[in-house]
Amino acid sequence: MFQLGKTIVSEDIIEKDFVCNLSACKGACCIDGDAGAPLDKDEVQILEDIYPKVKPFLRKEGIAAIEAQGTSITTDFGDLETPLINGADCAYVIFDEKKTALCGIEEAYNQGEISWKKPVSCHLYPIRVKEYTEFSGVNYDKWEICDDACALGKELQVPIYKFVKEALIRKFGEDWYAELEKVAENHSI
Repeated sequence: MFQLGKTIVSEDIIEKDFVCNLSACKGACCIDGDAGAPLDKDEVQILEDIYPKVKPFLRKEGIAAIEAQGTSITTDFGDLETPLINGADCAYVIFDEKKTALCGIEEAYNQGEISWKKPVSCHLYPIRVKEYTEFSGVNYDKWEICDDACALGKELQVPIYKFVKEALIRKFGEDWYAELEKVAENHSI
């Protein structure tokens, strides 16, 4: 672990390789598991505001889940998340013709309907950020469904932090990312 400003960062994000391999995993991270995507407080309002423009891109099951649960939920532990369809798929998941899970929010963004790409936790994956009182923990969330992404990242020699560069800058800023790059360069010497 190392510290960058008010973050404590796992060395895994500079040591491990990762490139999403959707053709292999079919977007399993959006449909497996038992929780929705973690949300920041400000993202709750964003989801409410953009829902009318995102709704046409969603599946009927996702629309039903959102209209029953809301555009976001608060768990029993007080965490904010996207709602799920029957405790499985994220309510915002759509599928392409190859049955690969994609994000309906991101599709609305790609089509120019909204200016917000998707929740930052999704954009950052496989990095998870845990907020504490005095700092943020920045960790690699290793999950066996991403083994193909690890293999592809290793083949292409792309460390996690480079794969999620845009998302890290979105979350922590360009200066923070520049400092991370310096740490990574010194770490590999």
